[in-house]
Amino acid sequence: MSIHHTIVAEEVYKHFGDVKALDGVSIAAETGKVLGLLGPNGAGKTTLVRILATLLKPDSGNVRVGGIDVLRNKQQVREIIGLAGQYAAVDEILTGRENLVMVGRLYHMSRQDARKRAQELLEQFSLTDAADRSVKTYSGGMRRRLDLAASIVARPSVLFLDEPTTGLDARARIAMWDTIRTLVADGTTLLLTTQYLEEADELADKIVVIDHGKVIAEGTADELKSNMAADFIDITVANPRDTDKAAGLLQTLSDENPHTDGGRGHVSIAVGSGAQSIAEVVRLLDAESIHIAELNLRRPSLNDVFLSITGEEIVEEEAKPKRRGFGRRRSA
Repeated sequence: MSIHHTIVAEEVYKHFGDVKALDGVSIAAETGKVLGLLGPNGAGKTTLVRILATLLKPDSGNVRVGGIDVLRNKQQVREIIGLAGQYAAVDEILTGRENLVMVGRLYHMSRQDARKRAQELLEQFSLTDAADRSVKTYSGGMRRRLDLAASIVARPSVLFLDEPTTGLDARARIAMWDTIRTLVADGTTLLLTTQYLEEADELADKIVVIDHGKVIAEGTADELKSNMAADFIDITVANPRDTDKAAGLLQTLSDENPHTDGGRGHVSIAVGSGAQSIAEVVRLLDAESIHIAELNLRRPSLNDVFLSITGEEIVEEEAKPKRRGFGRRRSA
């Protein structure tokens, strides 16, 4: 791989019994950029992050971070990385300030330097008003910001964010995106795992799509979308009972099977030319007295890419935050 790639994994395998968590995964993250690792729950994203962050040993493969062999020099890797897991891993009893000072002390900062760094991060992450409150009084978004702040106390050059916005509402998620953009603008190389398609589209310079432990596609968001049909037509029929019939009629307009929502009235179809196909869609449905409640023409999305490759959608659900053993930032 090029010396301009800060995170490199080559042919990484990891099995848990009969489960192939990683089945020959290779990725490379460019220095100072965001690599988005996109896939559904169980795809292998967290397993790969744990290996890159020295928390789990692969069965085989080569892994390097910042040019350092992860398997041979774990401690050197831990000195240059930061990690924030899927769920905020902060001490609820301590205050926000005390959490950050504690992390600084674990990195052998003097008490004065740890306090100074904590204050800087509290200001950066808009937590100064709550700095001396117990973390158990924090909202989910505040805890997530504190967790991210703790992951960069030692100013790591490489940051792993494993589904950092899971469970956040839309406003908190957008705020977190702004924070991530600021970190990258300051030169951080970032690997971001997510099952939120919009998040990958917004933040990632390059996207790797992973499913069942394998890389199934990679490229920029635009490159992935460019491999799709030119347009998509989304139709909502007035009577949901006509869903399957409408899909069958529209099959003739596409080389791919129309996608439906389980009989609730929505049909999506990929077409070569949306403008020319709209009239034909209306004609076909009208001939069978299928009334259209809504019709939209759009460009392909990352969900369309994933659906085309795997035959399945990534279901974007809000996860309920919970305590987990994994998710603590790198060891000091």
